[in-house]
Amino acid sequence: MNKVIFITGAGRGMGADIARAALTAGHQVVAAGRTPQKVLDALGGEQDNLLVTGLDITEPDQARAATEAAVERFGRIDVLINNAANFYAGYFEEISPQQMRAQIETNVFGPMNVTRAILPVMRKQRSGHVITISSLAGAVGLEFCAAYATSKFAVEGWMESLRYDIEPYGIATTIVEPGFFRTELLVDASTTWPELSIDDYAERTAAQRTQWQAINGTQEGDPAKIARALITLAGQENPPLRFVAGGDAIPTVAEKGRTLTEQAEASRALGGNLARDDVRAA
Repeated sequence: MNKVIFITGAGRGMGADIARAALTAGHQVVAAGRTPQKVLDALGGEQDNLLVTGLDITEPDQARAATEAAVERFGRIDVLINNAANFYAGYFEEISPQQMRAQIETNVFGPMNVTRAILPVMRKQRSGHVITISSLAGAVGLEFCAAYATSKFAVEGWMESLRYDIEPYGIATTIVEPGFFRTELLVDASTTWPELSIDDYAERTAAQRTQWQAINGTQEGDPAKIARALITLAGQENPPLRFVAGGDAIPTVAEKGRTLTEQAEASRALGGNLARDDVRAA
């Protein structure tokens, strides 16, 4: 069954790939991005099944306007794919407070703004699917990723809890944890380097920056393939709560699960008997 799929960050990278995959599959697509003309160019121009709308996800008014435009054009919204994001790289002490806030503003409050605008439509329909792109760094903390991992861990907590809020209204949720895909996340337009400089970190920062820049364009993951996988998920009657994407991500996330279990079990001796004495006696 064809669906109306709303995609953020559709002007380039994975967002454009997702929009193309959705159009190819015959869905109606709302492709949102900061610069509508760039979105149109990326998707090959005007199409009957395509609505291009301007959207800065950090602006709630724009999220509401884009939602209204989508409903006016297509009558409903079946799937929201929260894709837009950016990457503030660096060690924690070298990331300024302003940079940390900016990272969270885009990667956490951004998808929240769009979801908050669209959920009333889905609740009225008593159906829908919210898909939010997290990251391998949303499951496993990585070096030089203090701000980015903070934002993606926050997204995961929000989405895990959001499930219980909206499931009674027929709305499904899926967290997507991609590994390293050859997207545009690491290009200059999406990556911001630390504003601060501390001597103790200087050598490591220089090495990490070189390493991350070298990764760009060499990632093993194919964004067109994950885009098609996401459209498959969007069409499933019972989509998964979490989708780990990529041969690098799956074993790493699985190992994190085992590590958490080991840490919980290791805590039993000291942490498992901390109830008040009167509660234990009762």
